[in-house]
Amino acid sequence: MKSIQHTSFLIALMLASIFILSACKSSTSTEIKKEDSTTISKEEPEEHEGLALTQQQMNAVGITISNIEQKNLNAVVKASGQLAVPPQNMADVNVLMGGIIKKIFVLEGQHIKKGAALVVIENPELIQLQQDYLTTINHFSYTQDELQRQKDLNDANAGVGKNLQQAQSTYNAEKSKIATLAKQLQQLGINPTSVANGNIVSQITITAPISGTIGHIAVNTGTYAETSKPLMEIVDNSQIHCDLIVYEKDLFKVHVGQKVNFMLTNQNNAEIEGRIYGINKSFEDESKGIIVHAIIENASKYNLIQGMYVTALIDVGSQLTPAAPVDAIVRSANKDYIYAVDEAKSDSAETHFKQTEVVTGVTELGYTQITLLDSLAANAKIVTKGAFYILSKTQAGSEEQE
Repeated sequence: MKSIQHTSFLIALMLASIFILSACKSSTSTEIKKEDSTTISKEEPEEHEGLALTQQQMNAVGITISNIEQKNLNAVVKASGQLAVPPQNMADVNVLMGGIIKKIFVLEGQHIKKGAALVVIENPELIQLQQDYLTTINHFSYTQDELQRQKDLNDANAGVGKNLQQAQSTYNAEKSKIATLAKQLQQLGINPTSVANGNIVSQITITAPISGTIGHIAVNTGTYAETSKPLMEIVDNSQIHCDLIVYEKDLFKVHVGQKVNFMLTNQNNAEIEGRIYGINKSFEDESKGIIVHAIIENASKYNLIQGMYVTALIDVGSQLTPAAPVDAIVRSANKDYIYAVDEAKSDSAETHFKQTEVVTGVTELGYTQITLLDSLAANAKIVTKGAFYILSKTQAGSEEQE
């Protein structure tokens, strides 16, 4: 009986040992799988950070490597402002005498030349002015004859000095009146000679004082044109310039003749060049800003309109700054990157590259100012040509792994 119990105990003990051993193996297997999974997960980002290439591959695609250089690139002052037109290139069309608008020859947005007909105005007072001119001319003929008669009498010692003086005074007054009336007619666009020949008009044509584009037209046919209200405006954009606001802290850097690069949103952010030609000597309101005037080179090439807002970079000198060739910088997901050689992973067989984010600055003579967001060794080497190839291969590898 004892032998049977002893045997049963041994069998139970063996079964328990087998169960415990199986459980331990399962737990160990699970931990190994979790560890493997964690390891793979940790390593995945590293596979996407860069690329390893042999020297043969680098030669085939033209990849070159060099140190980050220090370059003398332009220092700039950033400013903002608006496009403006000089006062002499803007005109309000007014009338010297009121009247009814009978015809309008132009449309808003139409380009016209100086002297072109704009509107026709009718006013009965024009007839009276011309009548006064004719009357004065006729009376002047009598005055002229009377003066000559008094001179002849005086030469013959038969005249009275007082009468000669009176005739001379009347002659001068009438002559002055004729000149005044003739000038008034000329200002209204009426030829005095034509009036003297009996050609009386009741309408006058208002012409363009400058060449340019017709702006807002403030009258209609039948409107009474008033001397105090402009009929329309004309703008000549051929001499358009930029008024920039430069604040006190940067004012000492800005001088006449410095180069300016403008950027306009309506020109697809294309850079437009210009130069500073004038600097105001008083602050604008309470902003502690000074208006700096810059002329735009080849302004006629662009569709520039008065009042457009612009941002500008004023070239105020040069400064030594870290720079990389333009071909060394790539853009991905709205960020700029360069590729640096990873010395820790590189060997004689392969060169490893890692992606490093940078902030770019001014570009000049094929080099762009860069600011590193991740630290690199002082003697770190970067890809100076062929960076786009590395970016393409890296992105392609990431897509395949996904």
